[in-house]
Amino acid sequence: LSKLGGKDVSERHEFFGFVLSHVASTSQARVESAGVVAKLGGVPGGMAPRKKIPTPAGLPTGKKEAKKELNPMYERRPKTFGLGQALPPKGTDLHRFVRWPKYVRLQRQRRVLRQRLKVPPAINQFTKTLDKNAAEQVLKVLMKYRPESKDAKKERLLEEAKLAEAGTVAQKKKPLVVKYGINHIAYLIEQKKAQLVVIAHDVDPIELVVWLPALCKKMDVPYCIVKGKARLGAVVHKKTATALALTAVKNEDQRELAKIIDAAREMFNEAPRPAWGGGIMGPKSEARRRAREKILAKEVAQRMAV
Repeated sequence: LSKLGGKDVSERHEFFGFVLSHVASTSQARVESAGVVAKLGGVPGGMAPRKKIPTPAGLPTGKKEAKKELNPMYERRPKTFGLGQALPPKGTDLHRFVRWPKYVRLQRQRRVLRQRLKVPPAINQFTKTLDKNAAEQVLKVLMKYRPESKDAKKERLLEEAKLAEAGTVAQKKKPLVVKYGINHIAYLIEQKKAQLVVIAHDVDPIELVVWLPALCKKMDVPYCIVKGKARLGAVVHKKTATALALTAVKNEDQRELAKIIDAAREMFNEAPRPAWGGGIMGPKSEARRRAREKILAKEVAQRMAV
């Protein structure tokens, strides 16, 4: 402006017009650049906006969490669930920590021992029994021919005594009943009078009936093995019974008895020779056995390769 002091007014106006046009153009350029920046997300230089990356779970964030104020009147006592410590929550399986009675432990050990040891065929044959439906049919037929109980026998003898006092002779007829008693059944089998022999599978000692299946096969008498000596005992009014035999049945039961005899012959009399049982080891022993077999197979393969 000091240089323009001595110039004409027209030159001064021309100079000031140039200055004003330059200022207007620069301000318009700044406004346009500001609009572009706003469109790009506020990042100068035309760069793409930065994405916010969420903080992974578990890592501390910049925000400080407010601590919960604990009541000083109550002391914190966390529970420790261990042996001799706090009681476990409801629903916890305590089967492994129960001290079972001695008879329970003995029967479980006996069951495991019978699985581990090898069982001879003569004893192992008693593990093969009739199925549930067939056994129910056999017991249903046996229950029709139950022997008389003590009370019934007492009443019958009293009636016979009264008739004898009156001078009349009572007509006696041999009843059709189930035969029981191991010696009696052995005699009936030897004489081939027994039509069907039913043997219990859980006789103790097993030597009482271990010979009975072989005798039935030799004399060609049909036999079957059912579960439960107590079930057989209930038929003859006893606690238990080792074996029962049928010598004769009524005409209406002949067809049902024939079906039972056919099933018994097919499953027991004509069955192949019983095999050895037992020898079932636990999972740890089986794993060790497989490991040994694998090592031996590897050694044999190396020898064959050489």
